[in-house]
Amino acid sequence: MNSILIHPAYFGSILQFCHISQAEELVFENEDNYQKQTYRNRQYIYGANAKLLLNIPIKHTGKKNIRQKYKEVKIENDFKWQIIHWRSLETAYRTSPFFEFYEDELIHLYEKEYKYLLDFNYDCFEAVSECLQLEKEYRKTEEYQLEILEEKIQDKRYLIDAKRKQLPTLETYTQVFEDKFGFIPNLSILDLLFNEGPNSLNYLQQQLVD
Repeated sequence: MNSILIHPAYFGSILQFCHISQAEELVFENEDNYQKQTYRNRQYIYGANAKLLLNIPIKHTGKKNIRQKYKEVKIENDFKWQIIHWRSLETAYRTSPFFEFYEDELIHLYEKEYKYLLDFNYDCFEAVSECLQLEKEYRKTEEYQLEILEEKIQDKRYLIDAKRKQLPTLETYTQVFEDKFGFIPNLSILDLLFNEGPNSLNYLQQQLVD
């Protein structure tokens, strides 16, 4: 069985979902330490002024040099990030072909208050999977392993790195503001979903990724 180990993300990048769609089984890393500047708490969308970062604020422990478990990271809800993020998605994609088609499947994520980032990200995955009609078995790790001991599992945890420069070439598709700034690859999976709709899963499965 083709199994991959990945991190739960704030929806996740298109590249991550290429790997997800092409795997037979998913294993979510549930026991790692939290790291900044990753797709754990951020996603990039195509806004009116090109690439736009949506970042979920988190509560800081105030303790230096002490690693915090990803599953223990709490969201800073004093900052009304959900309202801002949903409005940003509406502004960016209201005119896209499929925003209204999927709106009701996603808006609940921005109406419910979440305490833990990881819980929110798992719900993001479930919501997107439903939109994509993607049915994947998955399990969660029970301990952290720097190097994977199970031979049949491919380590794809690097896909959570939002700063990673070397990426495979993905096919283009029509984007809302493409006539202004050109095609922007590997944005949030929502960019593909709102622009390609039911064809999104076919797109993901056809991409050549390692």
